[in-house]
Amino acid sequence: MNATTITMNGLDNVPHCKRLPFNRQRQPSTDSDTSSEVDNRSMEGPGANEYKFIENSHSNKILEGLNELRKSGQFCDVNLSVSGQIFPAHRNVLASFSPYFSEAASSSSSVTWTRPTASASTVFAEQHACADLQTKAKSYALQNFLESLLSAANLLQVLPVKEAACQFLERHMDSSNCLGIHCFAEQHACADLQTKAKSYALQNFLEVCQHEEFLQLLPMKLIELTSNDNLVAEKEEAVFLAVARWLNHKHEERKLDFHKVLETVRLPLLSVYFLHDCVESMPAVKQNPSCCQLVEEAKLYHLLPDRRQMFSSSRTKQRNNADTIEVIVAVGGEDDKVVLRSVECYCTKTNTWKPIACLPFAVSKHGLVASGKNTLYLAGGEFPDGSASQSVWRYDPILDYWQEMASMLVPRSELGTVNNTNHL
Repeated sequence: MNATTITMNGLDNVPHCKRLPFNRQRQPSTDSDTSSEVDNRSMEGPGANEYKFIENSHSNKILEGLNELRKSGQFCDVNLSVSGQIFPAHRNVLASFSPYFSEAASSSSSVTWTRPTASASTVFAEQHACADLQTKAKSYALQNFLESLLSAANLLQVLPVKEAACQFLERHMDSSNCLGIHCFAEQHACADLQTKAKSYALQNFLEVCQHEEFLQLLPMKLIELTSNDNLVAEKEEAVFLAVARWLNHKHEERKLDFHKVLETVRLPLLSVYFLHDCVESMPAVKQNPSCCQLVEEAKLYHLLPDRRQMFSSSRTKQRNNADTIEVIVAVGGEDDKVVLRSVECYCTKTNTWKPIACLPFAVSKHGLVASGKNTLYLAGGEFPDGSASQSVWRYDPILDYWQEMASMLVPRSELGTVNNTNHL
């Protein structure tokens, strides 16, 4: 209700209504004569007896007047009983902005809407709303009330308040509360807030897992996070340490189903030493056959590198970390006649250099090639003493180490290599 419009037609035909002279002055115009004719025509016919009046403040005055009537208890035809507290209200106002109240007003089976009196009043009982709903509605910008307010707004289908609460929660989201916001948004069908909170948790997983909300997660919600390819963790060891901390928080309650969580940790991508020293030695892993089977699979992945295709699964797939998608690798070489063994990679997205596992020895003038499986092969080269090498090494980016392969028949330096994944 943006404005009130009053149209008065045919005043000459209304008894006791005398038509008053209405002097219209033509405004100067730069238009053609055609527009002038239109203006002249508007002086004649039925249009000359019409007058359109618009009062823009009418809607605000109506709402202010209804609010004053509500506060004084005048013309209220329904009482809202919330946990024993009574709120007088106007039935038509409630029904006009809330589909929930509109449905309640039209449903005689759930609510009887009559004018309340001192002796008998209509009571609408809503057990799920907060007792101080009216106070919270006025203070919904306060974070302490946001979840309760959003819950009530969602129940009563007051969508503007629900949207405002979602925006406030989103703006105040951090690593300590994003999981709670995600679960709360999921329960109340706030799809956009739910997605953004989950994305925040995945992008900031290493910080999120340090807070109390992470320790209180249900197993299925934890699995939803740790199985996601978009979870950001520089090393998979950090993911395992997080789920181990979650397990130890309620060890007896969670140990029987821990294999379901461990299945989402990409054990084959762990360091073989970490796998042996930290994972396999855990009591919850030792005592659970399903966990032992997962550890055995990861060990075989390390022991049989030439058969890794047999163990290919979601657990052998690297996560979509932003800084490991596309890199340029610089291996060994010379710096001012000093032969190097350092290896560094350059991330084209973050424009940063990062050191990776060094070569087992300093070498230059070697052959280097990348296979179609994101694996580097280094062949031959020249040692600092000038002698040639016949060694062949393979770099595994998942495990970040160099593995020695079968040597060439003769030592070579300054050689060229080609990419042929069918023979490597």
